[in-house]
Amino acid sequence: MPLILLRSLLIFYCLMSYSVANSSTANYQISYPEKLQQQLISALKAKGSDYKARTHHFSNTHPTYTNRLILTDSPYLIQHAHNPVNWYPWGEEAFAIAKQENKPIFLSIGYATCHWCHVMEKESFESIEVAKILNKFFISIKVDREQHPDIDATYMTAVTLLNGQGGWPMSSFITAEGKPFFGGTYYPQADFIALLQQVKTAWVERHQSILSSANLLAEAVKRETSSQHSVTSLEQSTVQSAIQTLLSHYDNQNGGFSLAPKFPNEPSLLLLLQNAERNNDSQLSGVLEKTLSAMAEGGFYDQIGGGFHRYSTDEKWLVPHFEKMLYNQAYLARVYAQAYRLTQNPSYALIAKQTLDYVISEMSSPKGLFYSATDADSEGEEGTFFVWTIKQIKQLLNAADAKFIINLYGLTETGNFEGKNIFFLPQSLQQLAKQQGLSFTTLMHRISPLIETLKNHRNTRSHPLTDNKVIVSWNSMFITALAEVGDILNEAKYIDTAKAAAIALWNSQRESEGLLWRINLDNQPSIMAKQEDYAHFSEALITLYDVTNEIYYLQMAEELSNEMTNLFMDSASGTLSMGKDPLLFTQPKDAYDSALPSGNSVAVRIFNRLFKRTGKQQFNDLATKILQTLSSNITRQPTAYTYMLTQLDELKKGEISSHQYAARGAIKVDAKVNNNKLLLLFTTKPGWHINAHIPLQKQLIATDITVLNKQHWQLSDIQYPPAELVKTNFDKQSLALYQGEFTISAKLTPLSELKSEAVKINLNLQACNQNSCLAPELLTFFVNPAKEN
Repeated sequence: MPLILLRSLLIFYCLMSYSVANSSTANYQISYPEKLQQQLISALKAKGSDYKARTHHFSNTHPTYTNRLILTDSPYLIQHAHNPVNWYPWGEEAFAIAKQENKPIFLSIGYATCHWCHVMEKESFESIEVAKILNKFFISIKVDREQHPDIDATYMTAVTLLNGQGGWPMSSFITAEGKPFFGGTYYPQADFIALLQQVKTAWVERHQSILSSANLLAEAVKRETSSQHSVTSLEQSTVQSAIQTLLSHYDNQNGGFSLAPKFPNEPSLLLLLQNAERNNDSQLSGVLEKTLSAMAEGGFYDQIGGGFHRYSTDEKWLVPHFEKMLYNQAYLARVYAQAYRLTQNPSYALIAKQTLDYVISEMSSPKGLFYSATDADSEGEEGTFFVWTIKQIKQLLNAADAKFIINLYGLTETGNFEGKNIFFLPQSLQQLAKQQGLSFTTLMHRISPLIETLKNHRNTRSHPLTDNKVIVSWNSMFITALAEVGDILNEAKYIDTAKAAAIALWNSQRESEGLLWRINLDNQPSIMAKQEDYAHFSEALITLYDVTNEIYYLQMAEELSNEMTNLFMDSASGTLSMGKDPLLFTQPKDAYDSALPSGNSVAVRIFNRLFKRTGKQQFNDLATKILQTLSSNITRQPTAYTYMLTQLDELKKGEISSHQYAARGAIKVDAKVNNNKLLLLFTTKPGWHINAHIPLQKQLIATDITVLNKQHWQLSDIQYPPAELVKTNFDKQSLALYQGEFTISAKLTPLSELKSEAVKINLNLQACNQNSCLAPELLTFFVNPAKEN
C-alpha cells in the first residue's frame, strides 16, 4: 500500500473525532497492590536523603505520586517516577495488562538530557488532567532510548513513515502486540489532550480498523528495517558518489553540509578525511578545514570547558543546543586528531586534547568509565550554565585581561544569546598569533590561565544534570578515541586511560557466561548488551592492540566478535540485528549511518580488521557478506552509508594508519617519527620472515621503503638491518631474510618550511614461511611528523 494512503487511513481512523470529552476526576490516582506499594516505598527510601524527586506534586515534603519507574535503573525513567501518570517500564507486565484490559498503549520514548522531553513532561506528564486520561484509557509505557536503541529504532521508523520525520520525545500509540498505529513527537498539552481523546474514541468505535492499520504499518516497518535486497557490485565510484553528494550540500559560507540546525555528522567527516588524506585531495582538505574550523571556533564548541555540544541551532555554528553527548566527544576527538595529521594545524590537536580532557575531568565515573551525557538545562533554563555578561568578565579579571578576553571571544553588552554571551572566536587563534607576532604556543600560554579562572568560576554555578549511566557502546567509542588520539598525537596518558577503561568495562560488564551487559548505573550492570555494544567494544580493543602490541586485546576483540555473530547474525540476510527483544514485532537491522555509525558498519570495520590481524577467512567472509547484502541500498543512497563506505574504501585500499599488517597478521609494522628520524618497527610471528633489502635470488622481491609525498619530505641514510642467511623447505639455497623483531630507519627531512601534512611511506615486502611465499604486498603508512602539539 502506498505510504501516503497508509498515513491517510491512520489519520482517518485515529483523528476523526474533534471533540474533547470532560474527564472524570476518578481513577487518575492508582491504588497499587500491597506488595508493589511496599516495593515502591522501599525503593523511594533507598534513594536516601539527598534524593530530589523531580515533580511539582508534593504532600508535605514527600512526592505525592510514585510509580513503577522508581524501580528502574534509568536516570531518564527515574525523572518520571513521580509523575501522576501510571507509567510502566517496557516489559511483559505492561503488554499483558493492555491485552487483558483491551486498552491501547501510549509509548513515550526519550532520554535524560532531551530538552523537549523535559518540556513535554512539565506540560503534560505532570498534568493531573493528562494523567486522568492516560490512567483510565491507556497503558502508558516509558522507554529510555539509550537503554533500548532497538525499541527506539523500531518505533522511530513508524513515526518517520507516518510523518516524514521523527524526533524526541517520541509519542506512539501501539496495540498490545506492540504494533504501532499512530505516532508523532512533541505535542503541546492542549494538542496532546485532544489527541488522546481522539485515539480513545477511535479505539472503541473503529477497533478492527485500528488493528488492520496497525498490521499494515507493522509490515511497512518490517520492510524498512530489514536488509534483504538485491546484490550489486560496490565500486570506488560509489564512494565518490557519496562524496560528491556531500559536497553539493556544502555551505561554503559557514562550513558544514546542511542548513540550520547543523549537526557535525561525524561519519561523513571521517569519510571525507580518509579520502582527502589518501588521495591528496586539496578540494576536500579545504572543505574540511573550513568546516572543522567553523565548528571549533563557534559556540558549538565549549570555549571555556572544552567538548562539543550536540548540534548548532543556527547556520553559523554559534548558538548550540547545549547538551553534551559522550559519543560526540568520542568521534569529534578522532576527527580533529585525524585532521591534525592531515593539515598539521595546531588548533586541531588542541581541540582533540581539550575534548578528551573535558570528558576525563567532567564525565568520568569513580571506576574510570564514562557517563552518557550532560543536560542542556540548569536552573530550569537552557544554556544558563554556559553564558556570560561582560560585567561578569570584568568582575573576575583585571582590566587588561578582561579587555583581551572580551575582544578575543567577541563579547558585547547586548550579547548573542538572550542578552548574554556565548563565547566564540571571531578569528582563529592561528590568525591572532600571526597578527601579534606570537607562536601558537605562546598565545595559548597567554589565554589558558584566563580561561582557567573563568572555568573555575563557572563551576560554582548550578551544573546541568549529568546522565550518569554507563553505556558499553558509548564508552567503547570513547576508549577508541583515547587510544587513537593518544597514538596520533604521541600522548601516552590517553592510551593509559584507554587501557584502564577497557579493563574496567570488561570486568564490570561481562557476566559469568561470557555475555555483556549494556548498562551500568551505580555499579549495577543491567540490560543485556545490543549488537552495537559488542561491535564498538571490539573496535576499541582492536585499536588498543594496534597501539600497544598487547595481544590479549586482540584476543578479547575476537572473542566478543564471535559472540556478536552468534547472537545477532541473521543468516538469511547476512546482516546483524540490533537486539533480541522478544516483545518487538520485528528485529531491526541497524544499517544507516546517521549521527552515529550503524552497528553493521562498525561490524564491517572490525571483521575487516580482524581478518588482517588474524588471517582467519571467516572474518573476511562476514565483512563481504554484509556489504553484499546492503549493496543495492548503498548504491541508491550512498550518503546514508558514509561510515560503511569508509570501511569499503579501507577494504579495497588499506587502512590509513601508522600501524600496518602483512601476511594476514603474521607481520606487524609500526611507523614512528622521532627527531626527524623515521623508524619502521617490525614484529614477525615465529616461522615467518620477509626478504632482505638485497635478496640473494633475483626472482625474490626486495624489502624497500620510499616516501610517497616527495614534494614535502625526503628520505636519506636508509638503514636496513643485517640479513640472516636461512634455508627453507622450498629452496635448497640459503636466503637473505629478516625475521623476529627488527627496525628499518631513515633520516627524514622536510622540503618546505611548514610541515603541512603527514609523512606517507610506502613499504614493499614479500612474506614467506618455511614452506611457501605469499604474493608481494605494498603497505602505506601515514605518520604524524610533529615533535610537539
